[in-house]
Amino acid sequence: MAEENRSCATPFRTMIGGQALIEGIMMLGPEKKAVVVRKPDGELEQQVEERVLIKDKHPALALPFLRGVVNFGSSMANGVKALMYSAQFAEEEEEAPEEPSRFEAWLEKHLGSEKAASFFVTLAVVLGAAFSVLLFFVLPTFLTGGLLYFFPGFPLWGRNLIEGILKVVIFVGYLMFCSRLKDIRRTFSYHGAEHKTIFCYEKGLPLTVENVRAQPMHHPRCGTSFLFVVIFVSILFSSVFFAFFQFTNVWLRTLVHLLLLPAVVSVTYEINRYMGGHDNFLTRICTAPGLWLQNWTTFEPDDSMIEVGIAALKAVIPEEKGKDRW
Repeated sequence: MAEENRSCATPFRTMIGGQALIEGIMMLGPEKKAVVVRKPDGELEQQVEERVLIKDKHPALALPFLRGVVNFGSSMANGVKALMYSAQFAEEEEEAPEEPSRFEAWLEKHLGSEKAASFFVTLAVVLGAAFSVLLFFVLPTFLTGGLLYFFPGFPLWGRNLIEGILKVVIFVGYLMFCSRLKDIRRTFSYHGAEHKTIFCYEKGLPLTVENVRAQPMHHPRCGTSFLFVVIFVSILFSSVFFAFFQFTNVWLRTLVHLLLLPAVVSVTYEINRYMGGHDNFLTRICTAPGLWLQNWTTFEPDDSMIEVGIAALKAVIPEEKGKDRW
């Protein structure tokens, strides 16, 4: 793994990041956001927008330990919006569009099309966040509580250990399960194209299919790595907290996990920000688990997927050289 980490090192680290979509890729640059989708007829559909960063409107939200939660929420909103956009092109061209439901029609009538779309994006973000919290934080607590119901004298440190292990097992198991689904596996191939394209750009090579194809598939600044660090930091936070406040009630422990979550995300963001800008023995050790997890979230792309990655990245590269430096 150390050798793989060294191969991931680049002389230039960009803040440009991306996300795999349904037959497409989203790239976020310092000034623009681009969504490029491969349509059923083989043509590329591109949507490029100017970015208005929250920190430009509210500088206080860019302060350390505040920016983490803000950027996480913003990334989720951008990701869901891009996914919904890419899903429009997933259906066959000859299929007639579905009639909107009564609820959708009511929203569009009373809010307008833009506000209705914003409502659905917000709803999707909230539901997505709720599902993640339920699966990776609430479920391990309830499973542990159910298991230890039969062992009332079990030590608290052991309870914390079991909860932590269950969090990791559920997270890894979820990724492994998703990687076996055909449609998601194809999306994960676009994830590989995104990583390879960014590597090629960071190495200063011309963005051609041949150059991109030769790049590593696992990237140390991937969102998968971020999520793993979130899980790990949450285990540390809860272990320290419950060492001082020895709660055993399942509902109370669940509430504490939820209250600690913003702090967990904030600290994780700062850790990842540091690791993304440095390449040393410590950062290689810290990024190793995330790189390993990418065995289930990134797969080799074909040339058509690489073309999508190149088009998306080119659209967000700033005119001022170096403005996107990490």
